[in-house]
Amino acid sequence: MVNNFLEALYPVFCELCGLRSHRRLPLCSACQARMAPNNHSCQRCALPLPPSATSAPRLCGGCQQQLPSYTRVLAPWLYDEHMAFLMHRWKFMGEQRLSGLLAGLWLEQLASAPTVDAIVPVPLHWRRLCHRGFNQSELLCHQLRRQNPLLRAAKLWAGLVSRRRTTATQSSLDASHRSDNLRGAFEVCHPCDGLRLAIVDDVMTTGSTVDALAKVLCTAGAASVEVWCIARTPAPGVSPH
Repeated sequence: MVNNFLEALYPVFCELCGLRSHRRLPLCSACQARMAPNNHSCQRCALPLPPSATSAPRLCGGCQQQLPSYTRVLAPWLYDEHMAFLMHRWKFMGEQRLSGLLAGLWLEQLASAPTVDAIVPVPLHWRRLCHRGFNQSELLCHQLRRQNPLLRAAKLWAGLVSRRRTTATQSSLDASHRSDNLRGAFEVCHPCDGLRLAIVDDVMTTGSTVDALAKVLCTAGAASVEVWCIARTPAPGVSPH
């Protein structure tokens, strides 16, 4: 009864269709049902795999050729048109309130909160930070810890890594140039010997950014580095549905 009263007094509206969501998240059940979960993916990098890929270990071709520096990626959603719409408003239109929705979507898909010593948002170069006004990865970290008490035990370590130089936007480059673009871009500012770390980002495409970041963290002594992101892009030419 209390929940019904609060819902009537402070209704929550869906960020996709605009109708009342009738739930805590500002996303109605019908709209969420049209979004694509990342249920069948590479065990290492979370790249969506065809249903026929059932043999163990379930690794994509890229990870079979060369394992990345991180141990695993938790990316529970695919980057479809619905997720792209939310992400664009969040990152480029300044709708920071969507941080809570995106964190809630990430947490909803996990059976339990993973255990790490610290969560590390992907840093922005100061010029890009000044232009955008916020680091979306850091906002996501705050919301994850706010919504899940178990994650509050992990330190939010925004100052662990700095971006040494500005780089071209990764989305403007093809896969073959993304690694070169990030060479020498990150610097670890504090010791992290023996720590279990999680890099937090919004969307993972080729994984070049998080792999470069994981590499410098492992070199600085981290025991393990995993990646948490909201969504994973399918391989080129593969539909997210």
